[in-house]
Amino acid sequence: MRMKRGGRRAASQQLAQETRSSGKSRRRKSGGGSGGSGEGSRVGRWFKRLAIWGGGAAVLVALMIAVAVGFAARSIPSYYQLKTTQNAQTILVRARDGSEIVELGPSFGEWLSYSEIPTSMKQAMVAVEDRRFFSHYGIDPIRTTGAIIEGFTGRRERVGGTSTITQQLARNVFLNNNRTIDRKLREAVLAMALEWKFSKEQILELYLNKVYFGGGAYGIDSASRNFFSHPGTTLSTAEAAIIAGLVKAPSRYSPTADVDAAVDRARVVLMLMEQQGFITPQQASVDVDAVKLKKSTGQNSVRYFTDWVLPQLDLLLPETFEPIEVWTTIDVGMQRAATASIKSNTPDGAQGALVSLDRDGAILAMVGGTDYVETNYNRATNSMRQPGSAWKLFVFLAALEAGYTPDDRVVDTPVTINGWSPRNSSGRNVGEIDLRTSFAYSINTVAAQLGNEVGFGTVASMARRFGITTPISTYPSMVLGSSEVRLIDMTRAFAAVSARGTSVEPYGVTKVTTAGGEVLYEHEATRASKLVPDYVAAGITDLLQTAVNTGTGKAAQIGRPVAGKTGTTSSNKDGYFVGFSSGITTGVWMGRDDNQRVAGLQGGRAPAQAFAAFMRYAVKDRPVEEFDTDLKLPEWQLEPDDEYFFGDPDDYYFIDEQGNLIEPGRGQQVDENGLPFPVEGEQVPGDDRQPRSDGGGEDSQAASDDFLERATGQQLPPDPQRPPMPRTIRPSDRPNERNREQPPPPN
Repeated sequence: MRMKRGGRRAASQQLAQETRSSGKSRRRKSGGGSGGSGEGSRVGRWFKRLAIWGGGAAVLVALMIAVAVGFAARSIPSYYQLKTTQNAQTILVRARDGSEIVELGPSFGEWLSYSEIPTSMKQAMVAVEDRRFFSHYGIDPIRTTGAIIEGFTGRRERVGGTSTITQQLARNVFLNNNRTIDRKLREAVLAMALEWKFSKEQILELYLNKVYFGGGAYGIDSASRNFFSHPGTTLSTAEAAIIAGLVKAPSRYSPTADVDAAVDRARVVLMLMEQQGFITPQQASVDVDAVKLKKSTGQNSVRYFTDWVLPQLDLLLPETFEPIEVWTTIDVGMQRAATASIKSNTPDGAQGALVSLDRDGAILAMVGGTDYVETNYNRATNSMRQPGSAWKLFVFLAALEAGYTPDDRVVDTPVTINGWSPRNSSGRNVGEIDLRTSFAYSINTVAAQLGNEVGFGTVASMARRFGITTPISTYPSMVLGSSEVRLIDMTRAFAAVSARGTSVEPYGVTKVTTAGGEVLYEHEATRASKLVPDYVAAGITDLLQTAVNTGTGKAAQIGRPVAGKTGTTSSNKDGYFVGFSSGITTGVWMGRDDNQRVAGLQGGRAPAQAFAAFMRYAVKDRPVEEFDTDLKLPEWQLEPDDEYFFGDPDDYYFIDEQGNLIEPGRGQQVDENGLPFPVEGEQVPGDDRQPRSDGGGEDSQAASDDFLERATGQQLPPDPQRPPMPRTIRPSDRPNERNREQPPPPN
């Protein structure tokens, strides 16, 4: 038996050896001379090396992160130190004269331990801000990957943000809100260090007691007292959902600012809590509208300005948590006048906004709505609405730059451009009119023809040049203000016109100091650029002044020179007036937040009246300034005087359409040798030439007006016996092309 087993063993070994030999032989045959196996082995070796090097790099990065996290964890204060440390700043805001206008500081309630915080509050915060809070280590790989994908695809479908609760705590306690890669990396390291050093319960407790909920409230107890008038320990599920929804955008979802937005956001939180199994469908259907809110008092319209200007400190200042004083450009008296003008002139059911800039861009007054307590949404800086005919500023700027002047004649006539047929607000056309009058009375058909001639892209480019930052349509209807804009951008554009075509940059902070007087920031004037030539700025100022003196903006008159433009959108949904006087530029908008029509709302009525009410106060201590409307045209656009083109009538040789000369002073014709033809009824002895009947006598003109205009490239001077001819607008006959290359005058 042993021998048999040994024989079988030997046989099997021999079979295996033969099998291996035959396999090698087959592989050699199949490989042939193609080098396939060598190529495959090289690819395999490269993959192997790549895997080794990649694995080594990953290990090295992991070690570096571990070292960074370890050092960060050692530098983080203890849990008890963090509990007693409040990182929020106290900010004192001063007006341009140094007076205090508002003091913003943290409002802290009682510190609530983890066990004292209602379960629904903890669940609501985890559901909406970090659903995998109890399973990650400070950074959520799934959320980070999703954020990267969103960055490439541009999709924004997820409800929550990209930072975990731990990352938010690290940012709130140790960092600022600057959106830089360096800050995000430090935030990630600190988050992992917090997870290393503290338990999940401690992190959530710190977060809920330190996070900012808006209105100066830090922590859930302060938020509960500010919004619901009771301690945070008694929060209901609906109240917890409202508070949890505030973290994403405290000002936008604040229940004291926009109840509807707060309720809608709370419903989203309840839906997420149900989806993640924290509450039942019955609990998720709680009536959020039934929540009783605390009445807010003591706030005023200057908060629209501070809400706009204070977030800019994150970009202007280094990281600091010490108390600071912010010196602003706001004028207390003008702010009060602006508030009163908006409240007293805005139609019932509508909202109003106002922005006023000094000649250097300093914001003198800002009103974002009729009542900050009812709604703190800033319509002066955030709302995007159609400006109506106020947009014609850019249409006529482009036309003036292309070669038009305020005195040029145009025709108000029905027009169709690419299937679009604009109508005038009066419903009729007036025919021949000059450019100045067409602007003053806001003639839509003329604006449409001008926009078509200079190009809608040119008009859009002009708007961009003057500071419009919102998307601009290039459809024909854009000339009537169909593109949505921000009021502050439109005011900035008119301020640039007031500055004679020089760019203006709005700003609100002049300097920032510590409580001890150390200067942390001081405003420096930005380099201004020339946007249009002086003659274009003078021409558009001429048009804007006429619009107030005799046109649609007469309600904006204040007893001194004013230039401005009205704007009214279809169905009276928006009313605009923007203008300037004595170096102050002010823009006013009125309308409804739901974009419904407002009966009787027109730019030349309530907005212009609010402008006038404010500007009477704003300019009362400033000298009267006359506008520079003297058009000093460039050489290519200048029209020489009559004598240059036509000479004195006694010295000028006319040329008829057949090329014959006409004798000076008499209109008598001469032949090719310069000898005059006999006048009709007169025979010269020895001259057998017949008199020419087309000379017509000394008062007749040998050449037609049309011929002379084509020959000279210029319009004829006005003739009291001949009615003025309008300047026709043709897309193929643009003024910049016509005037740039002129034929020389006749000899």
